[in-house]
Amino acid sequence: MYSSPSEDATKPLTLNKTVFLGSAIISILLIIWTIALPDYSEALLSASMAWVSESFGWYYMLVVAAYSIFALFVGFSKYGDIKLGQDHEKAQFPFLAWAAMLFSAGIGIDLLFFGASEPLMHYLTPHTGLEPASAEAMREALSQTFLHWGLHGWGIYALIGMALAYFAYRKNMPLALRSPLTPIFGERLIKGWLGDGIDTFGVVCTLMGIATSLGIGVLQANAGLTHVFGIESSKMVQSLIILGVVVAAAISAMTGVEKGVRRLSEFNMLSSILLLLAILVLGNTVYLLNTFTQNIGQYFQTIIFKTFDVYAYDGSAGADWKSGWTIFFWAWWVAWAPFVGLFIARISRGRTLREFVFGVMFIPLGFIFAWFSIFGNSAIDLVANGANELGEIAVNDAAMGMFALFEYFPYSDIFSLAGVFIGLIFFVTSADSGALVLANLSSKGMTNDTDAPVWLRLFWAAATGLITLGLLFAGGFASLQSVSVIAGLPFSLILLLYMMAMWKSLKEEGNKRKASTVGTANVLDSGKGWKARLQRIVSFPSHKQVERFLQTVVKPAMIEVENELKAGGLKTSLDIRNLASIGKNIDAATDEDDGQIDGVKLRVGHGDEDDFIYEVNLIKAERPNFTLNTSSKQAEFYYRAEVFLSDGSQEYDLVGYTKEQVLVDILHQYECHMQYLHLER
Repeated sequence: MYSSPSEDATKPLTLNKTVFLGSAIISILLIIWTIALPDYSEALLSASMAWVSESFGWYYMLVVAAYSIFALFVGFSKYGDIKLGQDHEKAQFPFLAWAAMLFSAGIGIDLLFFGASEPLMHYLTPHTGLEPASAEAMREALSQTFLHWGLHGWGIYALIGMALAYFAYRKNMPLALRSPLTPIFGERLIKGWLGDGIDTFGVVCTLMGIATSLGIGVLQANAGLTHVFGIESSKMVQSLIILGVVVAAAISAMTGVEKGVRRLSEFNMLSSILLLLAILVLGNTVYLLNTFTQNIGQYFQTIIFKTFDVYAYDGSAGADWKSGWTIFFWAWWVAWAPFVGLFIARISRGRTLREFVFGVMFIPLGFIFAWFSIFGNSAIDLVANGANELGEIAVNDAAMGMFALFEYFPYSDIFSLAGVFIGLIFFVTSADSGALVLANLSSKGMTNDTDAPVWLRLFWAAATGLITLGLLFAGGFASLQSVSVIAGLPFSLILLLYMMAMWKSLKEEGNKRKASTVGTANVLDSGKGWKARLQRIVSFPSHKQVERFLQTVVKPAMIEVENELKAGGLKTSLDIRNLASIGKNIDAATDEDDGQIDGVKLRVGHGDEDDFIYEVNLIKAERPNFTLNTSSKQAEFYYRAEVFLSDGSQEYDLVGYTKEQVLVDILHQYECHMQYLHLER
């Protein structure tokens, strides 16, 4: 059902014209509509968004809870140690770099906008049943803010990210929105019109979301420049900001994820932490630490009730508040899920499901707790003690809340300048990672560990900038924001299908594990030839020795098995070739035309059920230090004949086996595979 890595590597990388043209046409029509008819489009989309909130508010509350519960279940379950990749793979990025990219992609500029403003809004204009500016409203303000930015939203990202990464890196499928739906709809539909439609939908959602956020962010950056330098807010200044962001994003895109996005994300995380610590130290430190502790307790104490609270007994006022806040946030998180989910999947290869779930859900959560507590409680404390102007600014112009807060601290201009600069870097990171996702979605023939060509990433970076610029002059951001939220409703159904597909595939993994325990005779002897066995353990053969072993032992054993299976009517194939595309340490020497064997692969077809794959690859490995003799010119490497199945390397070496022992090993693995198929039926 799933293609092998070597097969994927042979597919040419080309533009997916259906996805590219389809998403471009839809996006252009939407933008022309919002620019040409701003009042009508905004009224219609606002009414549609209100209808979605009123009619499906209960649904959003339930499915968002289901996403988070399912993600946590996977993390805690027996499947948590499954790798997002082959069993032998290591994490692609160091932990801190990975955490920094999670932080930048999933949190971004929104913390700067709402860090002070949202807690103040909940304090001064709380939900029904609370008196504004009361002690109870003060306690509830941060608990409600944590709800909107906490586990629920990150559970959405964890679900889509794990599904995309699992099917890409575990099942060797393209890193695309369509891939996780293969177990449900089948490979034919997913590779055809249905898959193209899903990826097109993802491109449109991503493009609209990024353009809207960049536009709002540009307005905020211009406001910050006005606040610090007195530069007047104007379309010219905003155009220059957009141009600068797009150029920086293009440069970053050319350097790739490993350098561009990673380094920018690390800078974002470090600078944000320094800004946060400065506010903590210069502010009412003991009070902020006390409220930080209590806010966390309040959040976890009320999380179950708030998860399912739809204000059903609070009348129209409660319904309006729920629609304007919680339902809006849930729809917004879902609408952003294609972009963020694809990006965090792209950076998470080699991590276990448990590492992924807990990392995605709890690493940003800790920072969110600290950020909103320190900024939010600093602002609330000031307003409660007479800083009424700060409260008015936050309620009427949320984006200016942070700059207004800085005015009550020493070095306010430095803080404001730092806020503008951090925000701009966040813009660049969003534009860069967004261009990467858009380019990957609009390509075909990609392997799961490659990115679209640089020219396509540059195109999408430029397109995002032009769209943002056009909407800036036309004032169409509110309409596109509504489009993104409305689009969250159909995509929420896709996420439910992702849950079904993940559960089905994880059960298959469980059955494979059960099947692998099938008893069989020991491959090696029972001690009769112990000296030969000991010699095998402490030997570190050369490339030529392992190649000869593949030629004289492994290949004849596989030929005998293949002939016997063919005689039984089974469809088989035997490939002898250079398999340098499988595993980064496989030796890439000459190919079969020169008589060299780098790998031998046996495939046994089973119709609609999973094929059996048994391959032995020539692997280059580091020689143990204790075996190196500094007085001689011993090689620092040795070579292994490592066994690979459909799920990757099995981490054991066949060198030194006899042909009969190799035959027993093949039969053992085939018996395990047949037991797995039995459990799947």
